Amino acid sequence: MQKNILEYLERTAARLPDKMAFSGGKESMTFGEVLSQARSIGTALAERGIYREPVVIFMDKHPKTVTAFWGVIYSGSFYVCLDEKMPRARIDAILQNLSPRAVISDKKNFETAKSFGLEHTMLYDDVAETETESALLDEIRGKQCDTDAIYVVFTSGSTGVPKGVIACHRSVIDYTESLCDALEFSEDTVFANQTPLYFDAPLKELMPTLKLGATTYFVPKMLFSFPVRLIEFLDNYKINTICWVVSALVQVSALGALASHTPKYLTTVAFGSEVFPKKQYDLWREALPDARFFNLYGPTEATGMSCYWRAEREIAEDEPIPIGRPFDNTEILLLTDENKRAEYGESGEICIRGTCVTMGYYNNPEKTDAAFTVNPLNKAYREIIYRTGDIGRINEYGELVFVCRKDNQIKHMGHRIELGEIESNAAKCDGVARACCVYNDDKKEIVLFFAGEADEKSVASFMATVVPRYMLPARIERLAALPQTDNGKINRMALKDRAKNS
Repeated sequence: MQKNILEYLERTAARLPDKMAFSGGKESMTFGEVLSQARSIGTALAERGIYREPVVIFMDKHPKTVTAFWGVIYSGSFYVCLDEKMPRARIDAILQNLSPRAVISDKKNFETAKSFGLEHTMLYDDVAETETESALLDEIRGKQCDTDAIYVVFTSGSTGVPKGVIACHRSVIDYTESLCDALEFSEDTVFANQTPLYFDAPLKELMPTLKLGATTYFVPKMLFSFPVRLIEFLDNYKINTICWVVSALVQVSALGALASHTPKYLTTVAFGSEVFPKKQYDLWREALPDARFFNLYGPTEATGMSCYWRAEREIAEDEPIPIGRPFDNTEILLLTDENKRAEYGESGEICIRGTCVTMGYYNNPEKTDAAFTVNPLNKAYREIIYRTGDIGRINEYGELVFVCRKDNQIKHMGHRIELGEIESNAAKCDGVARACCVYNDDKKEIVLFFAGEADEKSVASFMATVVPRYMLPARIERLAALPQTDNGKINRMALKDRAKNS
C-alpha cells in the first residue's frame, strides 16, 4: 500500500530520470534532478533538527519551488508556500499562526526572507547541494504515516482572516489517483499551470506529473492579460491540458482571442472554482469541438477537487453546468437546515465525507470545530464531515448541481434571493463578459457589477426582462475588469467594499 506521495516521484525518476518534469519555459528540471535536489533539501532540514513542523517556502514560481516542497516532505515536515506578492500584513499573520523555525528562499527574495526573523533562513541553492544522507532519510521514512501532514494552504474565506488548511499523504494520494482516472491523464499529458503555488489548486498538475511522468509548464502571470500571447505560449510548448479557474478562461474568450487563435494542441480543458458563464463556455466548446471538457468542484478543505462532470451532453440555455458526481472514495451529502438528508430535487448544503476531508485549520480549533463537524446522519460513531457552505441539488440526470453560496442567499423585500441567479441572467446579456452581484447590507440594496462592452442602461433594460422586480439591482456599474483574487477568482469582498463605499 502506498502511504507517501514521494513514492510517486521515486518511481517516476527511476523510470524517466532524464524527462523534463517542470519548466518555466526558460528553466526546466528533469525528474532525476527533482529527486536528487529534494533529497538534498530533506537532508539539510533533518540535519538541523527540523522535523514534523512547518517549513516556509518563500520563492518565485519556478521548478525549484516545487522541488523544495518535496524536500520538506523528505525531512518529515510539511511545507507552507508564501509569495512576495502577498501583502506583508498577510505574511505576518500567517507566520504568527505557524510559528515556524525555518524558511527556504531563492536569491531574489532572500533579504525579505531574512526579515522574517526565523531561526533558520536557508538559500535554496545552498541546501539543494547538501550531500544526501540516505540513512537519515530512511529513518525518517520509516516513521512516517499516511496521516502525517504534508502541507498547509492558507485561505481567507469570507472573513479575510487567513486559515491554514492541513492536508496529509493519504488525502493527496486518494485525490491524485481519482483525478488521474477521471480525467484520463497520462505520461503524454502536458499541463500549463495557471494558479499560484501557495494554493492547493496546482495539485491538479503537480501530483499527476509526479505519478505519471507527465510535464508541467508554469505560465507567466502577465500572459493572462494578453490572450493571443497566452495561446502562443500554449502552442509553443504543445500544451494539451489546462486545469484553470473560470476567470482565466473567460479572460481569453471574452476578448475574442479564440476567434482568431485556436490552441493547436489542446485536448483537455478542466475548469472550476467558479460558475462558468454559459456564453463563455459555449465559445470554448465551439473553438475546440474535439476537446474534452470537465467541470471540477471542491474546496481546499477537501483536498482540492471532490467532484467532476464531463461534458458529454448539450447544456440547455437556462441550465447550470453540473458538478457531476464525486471522485472515488468520496461521498457528497446534501443536508437541510434540520440536518436531514435533502430529498430528490431539494436543495441542501453540500457536505463531504471520505479521506479527502483534511485535518482542519492549523492552530485554530474554534474554526475547525465549526466547519469540520460530526456527520449528523451517523449516530453510531464519530465521523467527521466538511460543511462547504455551498448549496446544491440533484438534477434530473442524477448529477450534482451547484446552486449558490449559503452566504450568497439574501432576504430582500420579503423574498429569499440567490445572488447567483441574478449574475447568471446578467451574463446572458449581449456585451456582458462577466458579472458579479453583491448585497449592500447598509443600504439594503442589490448591486450588480459587470465587465464588457455593454453600457449600464442596456444591461438594466435587459435585466428588467429576465428577473422579477424584487430581484432587480438597485445599482448597476460597469468596470473595465472585475477585481480578482490571487488565484484568479472574482474578488467579491472587494466588490462588496466598493458597493458599500460608493
